[in-house]
Amino acid sequence: MLLLLCIAAPATAHFQLNINIRVMHIEHVDDGVDVFLRLPMPYLVADRVGAEQEDGSRLPAPFSTNEMVGGELMHYVDFSAIDADPLGLGEIAGQGHTIESKGQQLMAAVNAVSLFAGLSQPPFSTLDEAKAAFAKHSTQIIEPAPFVGDVVVDVWLQYRGVDAVSGYRVSSDLNPGLAGQEETANLIVDYADTPPEIFRIKGLLDQPVEITNSTWAAAYTFVVEGVRHILSGYDHLIFVVCLVLGAAALPVLIWRVSGFTIGHMLTLTVGFFGYVPNFPWFVPLVETGIAISIVIAAVYALGSNKAQSKGVLITVLIGMLHGLGFSFVLREILGVNSPNLWMSLLSFNVGVEIGQLAVVLLLWPLLYVIGRKFPVAVSPIKWAIALPCIGLAAFWSGQRGLEFLNALIG
Repeated sequence: MLLLLCIAAPATAHFQLNINIRVMHIEHVDDGVDVFLRLPMPYLVADRVGAEQEDGSRLPAPFSTNEMVGGELMHYVDFSAIDADPLGLGEIAGQGHTIESKGQQLMAAVNAVSLFAGLSQPPFSTLDEAKAAFAKHSTQIIEPAPFVGDVVVDVWLQYRGVDAVSGYRVSSDLNPGLAGQEETANLIVDYADTPPEIFRIKGLLDQPVEITNSTWAAAYTFVVEGVRHILSGYDHLIFVVCLVLGAAALPVLIWRVSGFTIGHMLTLTVGFFGYVPNFPWFVPLVETGIAISIVIAAVYALGSNKAQSKGVLITVLIGMLHGLGFSFVLREILGVNSPNLWMSLLSFNVGVEIGQLAVVLLLWPLLYVIGRKFPVAVSPIKWAIALPCIGLAAFWSGQRGLEFLNALIG
């Protein structure tokens, strides 16, 4: 596997998706749509690195420079190239994003391009904020030149000639071949109606997304992401598995899972709106607490199942930890000024509950049948599942605990 990774990824070495969010605000005008797009710069250049040179370096990708630092190839923004072709990155973005309506593909024209590094990027949660970002049109030199992975590109694209209000499809064929690109958080905000509809999709956008004037269709995308949040988050998934192991009866289990969702929803909302400490050590502390909570849940699964009320209280408290952890990510993705905000948050939490119940309905009947047919096998099965969970979560606890201490000391 390591060998295959080394062979497959030389062209994108050290392009990092440090900012991994793509936002599209789509405004309808008389003869088409205007798209205000923000995406990480590596999406536009990482797969365009040139041939390898004698010193082991490669010819730089467009609008970037590179150099060997400590034997590693590092990539920086080339502002002289951007000054010479200020709309060039926008051309790549326009060619890489497709809007199709009634079987006809709309052709994009680039109106403006802006670059922002790291924390200097202005808000981009609403259409007004997106337009204001272009009022701060920024292609001036930033010293020192930032890493490509720390830069977002804002592109104002104009699609003309087709009425897309009745429904259209959005997709992208940009595939930079970067680690983590399948985790890209995509928000598509359509302003055909008031309030606008928000669609939440994960990944490359390589499959067309149907954009309609349906609130339910938009909410469904957040439900799907809530389900994915549970099923693809190993810490969440392991915790739910431990809940299943620790419940003697299905009603007890449903109460505990629902308690987790309630706690998750409370702190997800509180953390999302920023009512939490703003210290660099706080996020690592929460992540450490999440890992420790899995150890507690696994140990609890091996103990007595009689204290139902205590079990629900524990899952509520642990759910609060897990929700707080995800709120930090969701705040970066959605933004507190996003339109239709409460529908999006509620839909996401519905997806969380559905994802958890899916795990319950898959695992609990199996354990129930085994308990009825082979009761002596129940205890060994619990230990066989719980012990690896404890070991993995203990490792995470130590790893994240070190990150917390480094942040606290630093």
